[in-house]
Amino acid sequence: MSEVRREFPDGAALVVGGSGGIGRAICEGLARAGTDVVLTYRGNAEAAQQTVDAVVALGRRAQALPLSLQDEAATATVIDAVASTYGRLHTVVNAAGSSIPMRFIGELQPSEFREIIEADLGGFFNLVHAALPPMRDGGGGAIVAISSVGVRRWPARDILSVAPKASIEALIRGVSHEEGRSNIRAHSVQLGVIEAGMFLRLQGEDFDAEWVTAARNNTALKRFGTAEEVADAVVFLASDRARYLTGQALVVDGGYSL
Repeated sequence: MSEVRREFPDGAALVVGGSGGIGRAICEGLARAGTDVVLTYRGNAEAAQQTVDAVVALGRRAQALPLSLQDEAATATVIDAVASTYGRLHTVVNAAGSSIPMRFIGELQPSEFREIIEADLGGFFNLVHAALPPMRDGGGGAIVAISSVGVRRWPARDILSVAPKASIEALIRGVSHEEGRSNIRAHSVQLGVIEAGMFLRLQGEDFDAEWVTAARNNTALKRFGTAEEVADAVVFLASDRARYLTGQALVVDGGYSL
């Protein structure tokens, strides 16, 4: 009988934004795959604790820490805490994002655009900058960013989501190219409409019934995705099963971008 291969090494995965619907599913998926999980949250401590409880119920260690990625020093402190407490930081997942208004490009003020770019793109750079040294020291690992299929098929009024994610995609490719020598892999998961998180918050407001019907009809599988399906993709890319993959942009959109 062949030996069962572990999907993750000893240490922990860090999930930024682990208190949200998609973030929680990713935390649970990582726990099921055999790794301890540290998650961060911005303001919803109760939801974060619920995610911690769910991970612990799956037999893994977990903790939740408050964090704004715009705070460079705090980001570095969280990264150091994970590496020192768990012995190794082998996975970093960014599932956080700003809550944005749906606006046409011509309706935006430059100050609004700069604010989101600094929060999402600048915040992700802070995360990568802090995570690379301990990941190198630990023997490598994986960075996975939740992105948008909007970088492939333009969604009207979604510039504040797509623009920073397009730049994050470029950063992911750069990390893949430069850090492969340290066994650090980097990927993105480009999402279509997922029935969780921001979509549920905006449904009925920016996304009316007509928009929802049209989006579903324009999706090859004629349904929207689930948080668990996103988690499956993230866990695969971060795990040892994808050890010869790097720089990938995995589209999880049910065929919306076809």
